[in-house]
Amino acid sequence: MYQAIPYRTCIPTVTRDLPITGGIHETNVIKMVSENAVIIIGTRGCCLCHVVKRLLQGLGVNPPVYEVDQDRETAIASQLSDTAAEPVQFPAVFVGGKLLGGLERVMASHISGELVPILKDAGALWL
Repeated sequence: MYQAIPYRTCIPTVTRDLPITGGIHETNVIKMVSENAVIIIGTRGCCLCHVVKRLLQGLGVNPPVYEVDQDRETAIASQLSDTAAEPVQFPAVFVGGKLLGGLERVMASHISGELVPILKDAGALWL
């Protein structure tokens, strides 16, 4: 007989060892945004974060992914909205310390050819 393989509901998608929000303050998220050329912030287990990450990896960028627990989502979103000109919705992609947008904005920038120059200006690409 076949034996069932256990299913894991949470697969970590963090590309670097960035802490998950358990026990850290929202100000550390702002510090991470300012220290990384490109960073993706999204809710834990979000498939759209994976799509954005794969698109950026295809261009040669290896962005860290910061996963937010659902109970801290509103606090971190409001904290990040204070630094951005528009409200932050997850997944949020920050390039050069500034909010680029979500998946739709990243895809639109990529299709129009604007994304690579933005990444070069932020220092995420050295082409």
